[in-house]
Amino acid sequence: MEGIFRFKEFNVDQTGCGMKVNTDGVLLGALTGEGTPGTILDIGAGTGVIALMLAQRFAEACIDAIEIDTDAAVTALSNFKNSPFSERLRLHQGSFQEYMGGNLPVQYDLIVSNPPFFITSLVNNDHKKKTARHTDTSFFSDLTLLSAGNLSPSGNISLILPVSTAETVEKLAIKQGLSVHDEIEIKSFSNSNPHRKIITFGFTSKIKTHRSFVIYQQEKQYSLEYQRALKDFFIIF
Repeated sequence: MEGIFRFKEFNVDQTGCGMKVNTDGVLLGALTGEGTPGTILDIGAGTGVIALMLAQRFAEACIDAIEIDTDAAVTALSNFKNSPFSERLRLHQGSFQEYMGGNLPVQYDLIVSNPPFFITSLVNNDHKKKTARHTDTSFFSDLTLLSAGNLSPSGNISLILPVSTAETVEKLAIKQGLSVHDEIEIKSFSNSNPHRKIITFGFTSKIKTHRSFVIYQQEKQYSLEYQRALKDFFIIF
């Protein structure tokens, strides 16, 4: 069916979503998280693909997902209900400020987001794409403040961001008592400059780790590390 992205263990209907299944999202879903998080929060669920990937990876985790766009929320909820992990996935329609600003009954062991990240760029005319892609600095101030307030003491926050935005967000996170635990620089090719960073924050003291991740070995040929990262998810591997 047109609009369906098929994974090995679940399908993602992309109808009504401003942002379709994309490289940023699947890399965050595949590379973030460690240990056995019991509670996970996905901020800006979109199609629900990141939450679904994390549900597959962490079989005991209960996952909440927040999506502000009504159509995308309907689509994500349908994807959750039609997945093998439906009993462990919950969708909350609305802003993360509304959801996380209250007295939540749970602290999260892992908070993830592939957030809107174009802070100082031309605004996209398509409303759905504008909502999915564009934001301002106050968005990240709220994101770091509320994430820190709802994170378990040993939990982690992982975001995928453009390199230029990552520095701003790191400073905001440090103001909330968080420290950078891990950075993954995403490159298209081994000789390319990084265009994204996956940054992981936490409260605990930890020596920062840093590595690069290359998507393509050559034009139209995925690298071995990309194939290894996505082999449990993509039918083509």
